[in-house]
This record gives sequence, structure tokens and C-alpha cells, in this order.
Amino acid sequence: MGLKVGQQLLETDKEGYLRHLEDWSPAAAEALAAEEGLTLTPAHWEVIEALRSFYRTFELSPAMRPLVKWIGKQLGADKGRSIYLLSLFPPSPAKVASKIAGLPRPDNCL
Repeated sequence: MGLKVGQQLLETDKEGYLRHLEDWSPAAAEALAAEEGLTLTPAHWEVIEALRSFYRTFELSPAMRPLVKWIGKQLGADKGRSIYLLSLFPPSPAKVASKIAGLPRPDNCL
């Protein structure tokens, strides 16, 4: 399985997550978002950047509860809410945002 980004084919797993973290780029994020039916806005990008920061800090993709807490800490209480994240990354913010951020699937997400 793969994701076409420009002239490059990036390897993905059966759920569409990148197999290699180093393959991620803003262009890959745009392509992954398009596959989810999303167009990335500045609000999406700040969550993606915060999520990548979480991964660099803890070496794992967060489930929903830690994601909400981290976003609240990084971006403010108004953005650290499940409903806000759901509006950006439906239907499962932790899974969809992690995929677009080029991170592995969160372990605790169904």
C-alpha cells in the first residue's frame, strides 16, 4: 500500500498510516488529509505541530484523553477540548490527527 506525494510513493500500512516516520512532510500531511476528506487550515496545522511535539517528547501517539490535555497545555484551554478537536479531525481526533501528523496509530484507539 502507498501514498503518492508528488513523484514519490510513500509506504503505508493497511489503515493508511505512514510506515516510516521520516517519510512525513507537509506535502505528505496534505495528501493524508485529502484521503480523510480534510483540507488543512492553520488550526489543523497547530494541532499537528503540537501532536508531533508530543511524539518527540514521549515517543508515542496519544490516545484522546492525553491528546486533549496536551493540546490544552500547548495551545490553550479553549483548544484543549474534545469537541474542538472533533471539529477538526472527525470522527476520531487522536487517530486521524496522528495519521496526518505521520505518527503511528495510537495504541488505545479503537
